[in-house]
This record gives sequence, C-alpha cells and structure tokens, in this order.
Amino acid sequence: MGNQIDAMALKNAFLAGANSLNAKKEYINELNVFPVPDGDTGTNMTMTIMSAAREVAAISEPTIDNVAKAMASGSLRGARGNSGVILSQLIRGFTKEIRENAEAGVIDDVILARAFNRAIETAYKAVMKPKEGTILTVAKGMADRITELSVLDEDTLTMLEKVIAYGDDVLAKTPDMLPVLKEAGVVDSGGQGLMTVVKGALASLKGEDVSIDIDDVEMSPAAAPQAERKSRGDISTADIKFGYCTEFMVNGDHEFSDEEVDELRSWLNGVGDSIVCFSDENIIKVHVHTNHPGNAFEKGLSMGYLSKMKVDNMRLEHNEVLIKDASKIAESEKSKSSAAPQEEPKKDLGPARDFGFISVSAGEGLTEIFKGVGVDYVIEGGQTMNPSTEDILNACAEVNAKTIFVLPNNKNIILAANQAKDIIEDKTIIVVPTKTIPQGITAMISFSPDMTAEENLEAMKDASECVNSAEVTYAVRNTTIDGHAIQENDIMVIGDDGLLSVQKDIEYAVNEAVAKMINNESEIVTIYYGKDVKKEDAEKLSGDIRKKYPSVETELQYGGQPIYYYFISVE
Repeated sequence: MGNQIDAMALKNAFLAGANSLNAKKEYINELNVFPVPDGDTGTNMTMTIMSAAREVAAISEPTIDNVAKAMASGSLRGARGNSGVILSQLIRGFTKEIRENAEAGVIDDVILARAFNRAIETAYKAVMKPKEGTILTVAKGMADRITELSVLDEDTLTMLEKVIAYGDDVLAKTPDMLPVLKEAGVVDSGGQGLMTVVKGALASLKGEDVSIDIDDVEMSPAAAPQAERKSRGDISTADIKFGYCTEFMVNGDHEFSDEEVDELRSWLNGVGDSIVCFSDENIIKVHVHTNHPGNAFEKGLSMGYLSKMKVDNMRLEHNEVLIKDASKIAESEKSKSSAAPQEEPKKDLGPARDFGFISVSAGEGLTEIFKGVGVDYVIEGGQTMNPSTEDILNACAEVNAKTIFVLPNNKNIILAANQAKDIIEDKTIIVVPTKTIPQGITAMISFSPDMTAEENLEAMKDASECVNSAEVTYAVRNTTIDGHAIQENDIMVIGDDGLLSVQKDIEYAVNEAVAKMINNESEIVTIYYGKDVKKEDAEKLSGDIRKKYPSVETELQYGGQPIYYYFISVE
C-alpha cells in the first residue's frame, strides 16, 4: 500500500469500520456504566455511522472529495445520542481536512495526521464540558500518537497499527480517569466504539475481506422512516392545506451557495409550507408539504440529480408511502395538471404562531401528557431509542411557529438537539436542556405566553432544575456502582446524581428511593408507571407513599414507558 490512501481504499475502509461497529454494538452497549436494559452507546454510534455508510456505499465512482462529503453529511444527519453526535463531529473534522487536500487524489501520512487532529479540534468544540476518560480522550491519544509518527519514514499501515495500539492503551486507562468506570469494572463504551471503527478500517486497508451489505443492517423503530412513526390522529384532514409530505436531496456538481439555497427555499415557500431547506456543500436537504410533489422534484432536478426521495399522503389514515420514483411522480403530476382541474384550496393554516413546542417522549401515556400541557409535536424515543438529528429537524418542520422550544428530556439527546438547532435557519430553535421526562413536563407547565422567549427559557430551566427525578428499572449484569453491589435482575432506582436504591423487590426499592428524595420543602410526588406494570400494583404503591407522607401530595399517572417500571418526580 505504501504511504498513501486513495479514494477506493478510503471508501472501503469507512464501510469496514461501520461494519465492525455494527457487528459489535451489543458488546459496546454492555459497557455502559449503569447496567440498564437500554444501554445504547453501541446502538447510537452504529445508527450514526450507518447513516453515513449508506451514502458512501452508493458512490460508484469514488473520489476523496465525494467519499468525504458522504461520510460527513450522512453522519451529521444520522447522529443520535451523545456518543453518536461526538462520532459525527470526529468524522466531520477528519473529512474537512482531507477534502481541503483532495486535489492530489490520495491521502499521505502528513494529511492523515492533520485530519486526526482536525477531528479532535472539531469534536472538542461540540462538547460544552469535555470529560477525560471518554471517547474524546481516546481520540486525542491517537491524534497525538499519529502526529509523532507521521514525520517518520515508515509504511502507513505500520504507522496506523502503532496508532491503534496506543489508542487501546489509552482506552485501557480510562477507568483510572473516571472513577465510575473503575468501580463498574468497564472501559469507556464510546472509546471502545471508536476503537472498533478504526480497527475495522485498518483491517480493510490491510486487504482483509470486510464487505458489508448495508441493507442487512437492522433498523430500530426510531430509525424507521418518519412517516411510519408519526401519529397524525389529532390532525383533521380538512385543516391540511398541503397534503403531501415531500422529502428529497439535491446533489450538485458544485458547492451550493447561500444564494442558491435561499432561492430554492423562497420557491418552496410559494408552493408549500413546513419547509426545511439547508445545504451541506454539494447537497441540499429538502422537506416540504405541498400539493404537487412532482413540481418540487422538477425544481430540484433543475439544480442537480435527486436522491432519498419520499412522499407521504398526510390525508391517508396510515400515512402510506405512495410514490418513491421521481420520474413517475413528475410524469403523473404533469398529466394531472393538463387533464384535471386544479385541486380546490383547503383551509389556510394562517401565519406562523410565535411559539411552538417539541418534546421527546418514551411511552403512549407520557405522549398524551405532553400533548395535554401544550406540546405540538412529540418525537417517540427517549429512554429506549434516541432520536437522530434528522428526526429533530423533521419535527421542527412540522411545527408552524417562529420560535420552537425543544425538550430533549434525556441528557443523551441534548447534543443532537443542539446540532439540529445549528442547522435550521428559517426558525428560531431553543433547546431547553431537560434531562428527564419529569423535568420536561415541569418545564412545559412553566411556560408563559406573556414572557419573551429568553425569559421563558430561563423560567423553564429554573423550574426543571427544581425537579428531583428517578427511574426504576432492572440490572442486566453484575457490577458495582456507588458502593452498591448489583446482581443481574436486581431492581435499581437511578436518581439525578446516581443510584438511590438497589433491592430485589420493586416496592422496597421505590420506597427507599422516595425516602431519600423527599425533604421538608417537598410538595408533590408524581409517579408515572410503565407499560409492564399492572394498574393495581401502581395504585397500591402510590397509596403506600401517600399514607407515609400525608403532608405531600401524591399523584399517579400512566406513562406507558417500556423497560422502566416507574418514573418518579419530587417537587
């Protein structure tokens, strides 16, 4: 191979890294510190990189430039969870550097070293408070090592083997940097995921057979097409002015200018609403609600070729995907426009409201609660599957408001929400950093239409920070956390700052945790029971708490969340 990597080698190496991660995602999930059944680092990283792998695999004539673009744009939109967002930022920084040096058609050791360091710089900027002992530490270790080795005259493969060996050494030391890892007896799961990717890539560069069938990768419910997950039961078809939810990507032969994107966005405003239109260099992502999808496709075709086309008829009860082929849609629309009268206008939805709300939820009962307190659009996911950046972008397109508050309700979703915020240009997106479902509910209740967006953000943050939250689930493996020896199938109650209880019995565990959560200033305890809990068991538990703390109001709500028996809040 010598000391250079060409475009085909880069493509194959990236796909091999994705394949390696996909094959080992469950092992990486098991490395999560808390042994909960929704441990999701491996899943989040896999879904992130597979979003990019699908774009890379579709490239028939690879160049350094088009492979790098696909790596960056695919991972950016597909990023989910903190680990996935950080991985996408590492990829973004890496590809920026190699694209700036793409004219040579190959990547040499010096460019490779600069790309590793650009990746670190980009990822560290994306994380507000970087912690050592994480994926960032492992990545930085490899960047430092390749910087040292790149100036030596040795084969690229030999250099990369040494870099990866050093990365393994840094990963092995992560428990010494984060006490919680040491106590649990695991290395950092994100770091392990990163090492799995780079080892797969190196195997490909060494000529090993690491082919991957992208279509065979298992897709989770949250990764399924948006139309299959949306619940439109609350929408009257008479109120839908533009009936077809239309999505596609315009692929150009040049980097699209701001003026070109603005012109397309302006044109879309004339034929529809709920518009998301942004560019990632030579790709424009389009989402629009319109009555004539073919016209939108034709407009896109005037700027480049189309990919990832999807049309949903929002007036159909089950949101069936009606059309997937752009040429068929365009032909059909032209035929209808010449042979049939124009569709009678539907009820105008009117101008955009000042404020709108999007919330992540984790169960049907919780979804109804969020809708009841004013949330316009609920993204299903939360504890069991983190929504991607693109899921949040699509949700923002559905809300007809100038300013949209996004409630992640999970610390592992905040980065993806912020990444979506940075992409959207035609609306103001405000991410309220809620870390739990109860915090999100309280934040929504605290909103006041009489205050400004900035005042509401502060009020919602202040209110959510006053909520003491806990989650009740079971252990999937033996470990030790916060001094608690945990056995598989033990009941765990996890609070905002760590474990509150470990017991064999759910009621004992909840009562022990609530006793630690309640203080002299507590006014209300709210219990949200999950889909695997019988109503009578939840009523008995809440009744016991009510009797034990008569001065504190106790409420019971059906949450319907999977995996977690109860969510508890004390305010």
